[in-house]
Amino acid sequence: MENNTPPKSGTGFFKTCFNGVNALSGVGILSIPYALSQGGWLSLLIFMTIAIICFYTGILLQRCIDSSSLVKTYPDIGELAFGRKGKIIVAIFLYLELYLVAIDFLILEGDNLEKLFPNANFHVASLKIGSKQGFVLIFSLLVLPTTWLRSLNMLAYVALGGVMASVILIASVMWVGVFDGVGFHEKGVTANWSGMPTAMSLYAFCFSGHAVFPMIYTGMRNRKTFPTVLLICFIICTLSYGLTGIIGYLMYGESLSSQVTLNLPSKRFASNVAIYTTLINPFTKFALLITPIAEAIEDSLHVGKNRTVSILIRTTLVVSTTIVALIVPFFAYVVALTGSFLSSTVTMLLPCVCYLKISSRTSRNLRLELVACLGIIMIGAGVIVVGTYYSLKQIVHSF
Repeated sequence: MENNTPPKSGTGFFKTCFNGVNALSGVGILSIPYALSQGGWLSLLIFMTIAIICFYTGILLQRCIDSSSLVKTYPDIGELAFGRKGKIIVAIFLYLELYLVAIDFLILEGDNLEKLFPNANFHVASLKIGSKQGFVLIFSLLVLPTTWLRSLNMLAYVALGGVMASVILIASVMWVGVFDGVGFHEKGVTANWSGMPTAMSLYAFCFSGHAVFPMIYTGMRNRKTFPTVLLICFIICTLSYGLTGIIGYLMYGESLSSQVTLNLPSKRFASNVAIYTTLINPFTKFALLITPIAEAIEDSLHVGKNRTVSILIRTTLVVSTTIVALIVPFFAYVVALTGSFLSSTVTMLLPCVCYLKISSRTSRNLRLELVACLGIIMIGAGVIVVGTYYSLKQIVHSF
């Protein structure tokens, strides 16, 4: 007689919802108002379209995993579809995305700490370091030991902090608008076509949780509820992103900074709460970004459980992200580049391409899904080409 009892080790419905929301809600929430100011009110249609596409491609990843018992991770899906080359290509895009998000975190910390302590200056021997650069270096030194932890279980306790940080941030921004005299007087513009590529790229960045969707799905106690879980997560995150964007745009209009926290009035309690909350989020998630990259390097070098080599690899990753953050200190542009080139590839292109390849071997009737996937591939390719071009152009012009 077959035993159909679910594994006890799997996560339940609500915990999975919680993990999914944590995966989707990140630093993107800070740049949503700026994205809306770049594209105008009409860009909200692009925002909604990207949300729907990313939800659908999340379901496609689930179907790819279900097609083979050997598939556990996103790179495994690439291998099932296109062999060893497929696995390598998917892994490169995944790890590059994580690497750039780690850089985004460092820039974010520098910007917000400078906002809190504008007159800070740092001296190392006879060398004078600017406040922002000094804060980036301090943050990287503080976060470095957390990257040395090999067990992700020790880092899992921060999941609650990530979700709570987003809730507190939205509440703080609303408080500033309602009670701290800023108000909601800006009308904004219907459409700003020149800023639409930037808006599009930043929106794509917001829904890039696909790297961890396979891990969340395979860890579920009842996998049949995954589509419902995913729908709930996307509804919650779309509403919270949309609300933050609209509130910020009505408050500051065209004068929005790359992060809404940088617009908030200094020395106000709610402003400080928002900024401190923003500072906590990267600190809790930085190691989660670096660990998968470090493990992939360790596996490729066959170093096994050599503790010294492991610490050296992780330290090198932190040092390299810090150097890039100091060289390219433009938060919105780096986020836009991440969103357009990497997030769009991981969330739109790869799920569709892999699904079509895998299902072509097993399913015959794919007409409707073929049309949907080809449409998404075309939209994704458009976001990648246009968004990447404009992001790189803005970074180059900023020097």
